[in-house]
Amino acid sequence: MSGPVLARRGFLSATAGLAAALTLAACGDGGGTTAAPGGSAASTGPAAPSAQRWTFTDDRGKKLDLPKTPSRVVAQVGAAAALWDFGVRPVAVFGPHKLKDGSKDPQVGNVDITKVQGLGNVWDEFNVEQYIALQPDLLVSSMYVKGTLWYVPEKSKDTIEQVAPTAGIMLTGKSATEVIGRYEELARSLGADMAGVPEAKARMEAATKELAQFKDLKVLMVSGGADAFWIVNPPEYPDIVHLTSAGLNVVTPEKVDEGGFFQTLSWENADEYEADVILYDTRTQALKPEEMMKKPTFAKLPAVKAGQLYPWSAEAPFSYQGYATFLEELVANLKKAKPLG
Repeated sequence: MSGPVLARRGFLSATAGLAAALTLAACGDGGGTTAAPGGSAASTGPAAPSAQRWTFTDDRGKKLDLPKTPSRVVAQVGAAAALWDFGVRPVAVFGPHKLKDGSKDPQVGNVDITKVQGLGNVWDEFNVEQYIALQPDLLVSSMYVKGTLWYVPEKSKDTIEQVAPTAGIMLTGKSATEVIGRYEELARSLGADMAGVPEAKARMEAATKELAQFKDLKVLMVSGGADAFWIVNPPEYPDIVHLTSAGLNVVTPEKVDEGGFFQTLSWENADEYEADVILYDTRTQALKPEEMMKKPTFAKLPAVKAGQLYPWSAEAPFSYQGYATFLEELVANLKKAKPLG
């Protein structure tokens, strides 16, 4: 396994910073433990699933054809957060949904983790036995790489696929609007009630329009690890494609690692790019601002010294509610910033 590939795994994975979590998905272990108690028989909101035949073509080009609409949905936390906002209520989730103190991981969005079964909370955790016992009708996950369902362990993949049909929604190279639209399409097919969707969509559109006023700010989007500083490559991320399409000036790294997602720098070279504003990855595995500030080169960056260091919700739920909140908070922060050149 090459260094760049390991780095990509480390950046994209929403794992705690264990070395074992920085391995390729192909090295995955299918074991796991439950991470959240409970369970729920409900899968969609007030609107009951239709008994008629159900079909959906996912972003692998795989056409799912079932005799009735799935009612017991299991979803990776990002997919669960999106579906929840559209009115779908999964019976179980996998991926980061619970923090060490027992509170919700931000990646799980509005999902009530007391009402869903947890099949795994970190990379490579997926309790296959509990998954089988749930008798799921459908598993849903996003994809960063076409054909690879996010957080489905490679070693357990074949068994998981045999239990129930799976649906994958592609993220890489898409705009947030496209991804949200796909989750909306899937949710509607599952009989979701769409409560609050029109209002949230209007909020998202209004916040998006406000981004153009910040075109004079040069923005750097980053994630910090113990031994690496990652500069993200805008075209690969739905949220950043959305930001740049709306007029935000986001720095594109001159060189990107294998896979194209980012450029890896040492902390000594954290000053490679100039920027007026730095947006930092807020996910569980990324270094917090106070930890990054201990890196001398980072601490000396003009944006850091000017206090123009703001959070980036790197895995905001792909729903209108999720993006309305993400964009409104971003707009509020950027209004406090000014060009430093």
